[in-house]
Amino acid sequence: MSMTNKTEQKRMHPHKFTLWVAIGSLLMMFAGLTSAFIVKSNQVNWKPVTMPVWFTASTILMLISSGTMQLALKSFRERVMRNYRLWMLVTLLLGVAFVASQWIGFQELWSKQVTFQGAGAGQFLYVIFGLHALHVLAGVIVLIIMAIRSFAGAVKNYSPVPVEIAATYWHFVDLLWIYLFVFFLVVGSGQ
Repeated sequence: MSMTNKTEQKRMHPHKFTLWVAIGSLLMMFAGLTSAFIVKSNQVNWKPVTMPVWFTASTILMLISSGTMQLALKSFRERVMRNYRLWMLVTLLLGVAFVASQWIGFQELWSKQVTFQGAGAGQFLYVIFGLHALHVLAGVIVLIIMAIRSFAGAVKNYSPVPVEIAATYWHFVDLLWIYLFVFFLVVGSGQ
């Protein structure tokens, strides 16, 4: 009987497995896009792009939100629901602030005439960062749902799986953003 329980405990939850498969697919997509960027950057009429300061601010917001998400997960596991609600709300607000700072950064690029026209890093930046922003927006929607659920009466099911899945996804979009941000700072600036 205990062997069966140990075997069941070692299995990955199907939702976690699905998330990891999706993360693998997303990693391949972003690796392909950044590889295409490197290949295209060797063109004669290639124009580098200077990163808006708002993207640095959004990086800081994303790093902090990853920490607050981890605190929310820890609080949930310890069944300190008051702290869980607090950290989930803080993570949600930081996620919304990230999206807002991205929007301001894109507006700054647009005002500097960095558009889809011509050949240059700007085209890739809009596509790659735009795709990342969509994934963050999906994460924000999940955070909204998790925050609403945390305030919707007493939690009857203390399964940490939904919170773990949300935390894993949020950490993934955080790490992905850091990779993309550093990539564009180093390779995209043309220096």
